[in-house]
Amino acid sequence: MSFLDKDYREIITKAVCGKGKKFTQTTHSVTPSHRPSSILGCWVINHLYNAKKKSKDTVEVNGSYDINIWYSYNDNTKTEVITERVTYCDVIPLAIRDEHCINDDYDVICKVTQQPNCLECSISKKGHKINVDIEREFLVQVIGETKIYVKVDPKGHKYADDEDEVWDFAVTDEELSEVNPDFLKTDNKD
Repeated sequence: MSFLDKDYREIITKAVCGKGKKFTQTTHSVTPSHRPSSILGCWVINHLYNAKKKSKDTVEVNGSYDINIWYSYNDNTKTEVITERVTYCDVIPLAIRDEHCINDDYDVICKVTQQPNCLECSISKKGHKINVDIEREFLVQVIGETKIYVKVDPKGHKYADDEDEVWDFAVTDEELSEVNPDFLKTDNKD
C-alpha cells in the first residue's frame, strides 16, 4: 500500500520522539570551618536545573542545589550551619527513541521524579570533613516534528443541523415501572 494514495493524508505534528530516565546517587564532601563533633541535621534546598538534547540518544541535565548542614563542634558545646552550593551534570540516555523525526529542532521536557534529597550525612573518618549522600532522579521527553498517516473517509461524515436533529428522551411507563424508588438507602441515626 502506498501512502501517496488519495485515501490517506500525511500530517506533520509534534510528538514525543524520545524518553529517558535516570536515578543518581552521589557523595559530596563538605569542609566546615570547625572540626565537627556531631551532625544535627542536613537538608537540600534551592534546586535549579535545565535540560538540553546533546546527541541523538542523550539529554544533558545541568543543575545546582544548596546543601545545608547543621553540626556541633568544640565537644558539642557550639553549633553552626554551613551551606555549600553544588553543581552537577547528568547525562540521561534515551531508552525510547523514534528515528522518524523530520528535523533536528527539538524541545526537551524534563521532570524531577525525585528531588535532590539527603540520604545520609556523616563525619569522615579523619574527622575534618562531612560526607553527604544525595539522591535525585529525572524523567526526560524529547519533542520533535514527525509525520503520521491517516486514512480519509471517502464518503465523509455529515453532521446534522440543529433543526434536523431529533432527540427523543421521553420515558415510557414500562421504563418507569423498573425504577426502584428505594435505591438510595439512608441511615438516619437521629
